Amino acid sequence: MKYPVICGPTAGGKSSLAMAVARRLGEMGHNAELVSADAYQVYRDMDIGTAKPSRAELDAVHHHLIDIVEPSEPFTLAQWLALAEQAIDSIKSRGNVPIVVGGTHLYIKSLMDGLFEGPTPDAEIRAELQALPATELRAELERVDPEAAARIHPNDERRTIRALEVFRQTGQTITSLQTQWDREHPRDPSRFLVVLSWEAAAINTRINARVREMKAEGLIAEVRALHDAGRLGPTAREALGYKQLIHHFEGRLTEDEAIEQIKIETRRFAKNQRTWLRRLQTAAGSITLSPADSEYGLMTQTVVDSIFTT
Repeated sequence: MKYPVICGPTAGGKSSLAMAVARRLGEMGHNAELVSADAYQVYRDMDIGTAKPSRAELDAVHHHLIDIVEPSEPFTLAQWLALAEQAIDSIKSRGNVPIVVGGTHLYIKSLMDGLFEGPTPDAEIRAELQALPATELRAELERVDPEAAARIHPNDERRTIRALEVFRQTGQTITSLQTQWDREHPRDPSRFLVVLSWEAAAINTRINARVREMKAEGLIAEVRALHDAGRLGPTAREALGYKQLIHHFEGRLTEDEAIEQIKIETRRFAKNQRTWLRRLQTAAGSITLSPADSEYGLMTQTVVDSIFTT
């Protein structure tokens, strides 16, 4: 029996599809458990801004890798991958079906293809890069590795520096090294990718609506409480929605400007996600679904059928 890895853009309906698949499997006598592939849902009390499952959803289906660390703590890709693989093995050992779901596509790729780490970081090169302004770093990345620049958010300085560091160390782009890694490490045939595909205009409308809903649900109060308590560490405070509201609390943006910036940055993030998705969905055995054109019941059945396809 295979298991799905469901990915797609922010506000694209990933969690709804995962829950629907879990319910359908339950009706067929197969218990399912969900494994979150979201870089910020791991943090406790960051609920509204990360669109965590509701209490009812958490009670209905066992979820893994949600609320596992304090937002003051760092959390790495390597940590997530180790915990995800442990959770998946545990779920399968109980005879249940894992369903991996999330929008952090670097997590998804590491699960599907293994963790490419590259050369050991060079402290001298990294210090040189960290001394450069963000605009200069971005320009260099676009020049030496345009494919990586398309994947990496312009505000993601950490990954930008890592990509440039690898290029300066090896003379090869991180994209070419990752491609070579992928060729040498075939995917686990028991996993199959489910990609939810949206046109830009449609997903942008959904993103704007989600941000309005989050505000109505109490996003500002949630972020303020975490910020005032000093609980947001360097990683957590970079989360979409949280970063912009922190700027508001610190007097750099009005509330309305912060909310508008959340919409803008989330739409930009979704654009980067679409670049990742185009790379991911080329893998053999992947399924691409278009929620805007398909009924959820049909999509659910398509995923369930693939679980039992040998």
